[in-house]
Amino acid sequence: MKKFLGFVAAVLISAAGYAQVGPKIEFKSDTVDFGTVYKDEDSGIRTFEFTNTGDAPLIIQDVKSTCGCTIPSKPKDPILPGKTGKIEIKYNMKPGPIRKTITIMSNAVNYENGTVAVKIKGEVKSPETVDILEKKKAIPNQ
Repeated sequence: MKKFLGFVAAVLISAAGYAQVGPKIEFKSDTVDFGTVYKDEDSGIRTFEFTNTGDAPLIIQDVKSTCGCTIPSKPKDPILPGKTGKIEIKYNMKPGPIRKTITIMSNAVNYENGTVAVKIKGEVKSPETVDILEKKKAIPNQ
């Protein structure tokens, strides 16, 4: 009986050591979909919202994009447990498909090395231009 109780105690102590204690980052969504937008009609600014679901302050150490066409900005202050934060990104709205990855480095314990990748997607279109001559040809003679 003593051996069994000793075994149970050892299992409980080792399980407690593996429990994740510290900040945890949980995103509302790990993808921002721009949808189909037009270059001159959209600012290109979107946000990733997240919550610190852990029990210690969450520190966003760095945020990087896969290219210079996307500029991310990180919160300056630590995010306290239970509080939410935002990472704002600005896409340059170059016409074409949007497929970019934003890498977030933090002290979160629920991701390996505190690093998580989020994505933006969508398509930017140029506003349609109307050629006056073509428009005139399309009008029937009166």
